Amino acid sequence: MTTELNLPPIAIIHSGFKEKFGIPRQPGLAKSMMATIELLPEFSSPEAVRGLETCSHIWLIFVFSACVDKGWSPSVRPPRLGGNQKLGVFASRSPFRPNPIGLSPVKLESIRHENNTVFLDVSGADLLDQTPILDIKPYLPYSDIIEDANFELATQAETLELAVKYSGDAEAKMETHALRLNTPLRQQIEEILRCDPRPAYHKNKQNTRIYGIKLHDLDIRWTINSEQIQVTEIILES
Repeated sequence: MTTELNLPPIAIIHSGFKEKFGIPRQPGLAKSMMATIELLPEFSSPEAVRGLETCSHIWLIFVFSACVDKGWSPSVRPPRLGGNQKLGVFASRSPFRPNPIGLSPVKLESIRHENNTVFLDVSGADLLDQTPILDIKPYLPYSDIIEDANFELATQAETLELAVKYSGDAEAKMETHALRLNTPLRQQIEEILRCDPRPAYHKNKQNTRIYGIKLHDLDIRWTINSEQIQVTEIILES
């Protein structure tokens, strides 16, 4: 017997990630990225988060809201496998799922109460800005860390060991916007670009293509080759 569930969001997240392209494909890879979870009015009570301040990390259960209307397929082509090998959707973390639900552990930095609203400041989240949160749970090290766990197709994080260089103009603008935003912008840019957000079919090709990621209110333009990642422009979006 099947039962349809109506799961209203309990919160939304305010994140520097303004589009899907560029978001690290797993949580914790851009540790310097801060985000804020805003509990919605019905759930925004100090009583609802009592004791949560004792947690170092929390689980976020969320909706892949940008993929809700995109449908799903029983098999997917994970970028990690070069986009050529198919896996079953349930053997992947693809956002295109029968129920587009995601699960991410993040570091809980602080809990704030402002104007009858509860805010949770977190770091390391891999969520698009305005993503709806379905639930928040404490991370329990004694049970959530499984020391002998293994997944043969993904044994470790895939990040690039490339230097990130800046054009003179991009360097100056990066410093200016870091001060304006009061955020470690250089570290954020470099953590994200070393995750190599390019489509899988671009990764083994040598080209001069200029890519762009939306971060905060900035358009970060960059190129990549076998020796380095070059940030060519940082443009403030209107």
